[in-house]
Amino acid sequence: MSKRKPYVRPMDGWWQKNPYFIEYMIHEGTALFVAAYGFVLLCGLWHLSQGEAAWNGFIAALQSPLALLFHLILLAMIGYHSYTWFKIMPRTLPPVIVGGKRVSAAAITAGGFAATLLASLALLGIVWGISQ
Repeated sequence: MSKRKPYVRPMDGWWQKNPYFIEYMIHEGTALFVAAYGFVLLCGLWHLSQGEAAWNGFIAALQSPLALLFHLILLAMIGYHSYTWFKIMPRTLPPVIVGGKRVSAAAITAGGFAATLLASLALLGIVWGISQ
């Protein structure tokens, strides 16, 4: 009596065979944390539309230790998601040519980080100015 080999699907674990794909799948998984924070913001907007008491309750809930831990986890995952996005940005852009020379991948990544830092500082300055 012959033994049959179990059927193995040819695409099982395809992403586990290459470190680039592993990092890519982790990057895509962290997008769920970005969506979760979007949901938190939508909940805040909904509570704001329900009046002052609902808004104050939402703010109080955000100050609980569990909510703070949740936001710390979200911050870490969104930070990693952003970092990996900037890291793969040179691979997703068409070649950038400046002065007849191709811009290096490191310069594109650094430019993305610098633009984000400047935009964040500008936004912080605007918010700081409004609150004073």
